[in-house]
Amino acid sequence: MKTITIHVAEDTYAAFQERARKGGASASELIREAMSEYAARHFPTGTSIFDHAPAKAGKAIRPLERDDDLLEEMLG
Repeated sequence: MKTITIHVAEDTYAAFQERARKGGASASELIREAMSEYAARHFPTGTSIFDHAPAKAGKAIRPLERDDDLLEEMLG
């Protein structure tokens, strides 16, 4: 684990200390957890298919109809 020094507003640190005291943890533990949550949210390590825009596949040949069987069409 890396030791760092940060400067925060007195009231912010006091809030962490109070929350830590009530939860039976240390302010350092809460700050580490907050930093980990921030990193997970803002510095993603992997990507999801949902992170990408849809691919352009061109125009539809004809509108999809209710009785179209797409699976049968794909399997041939």
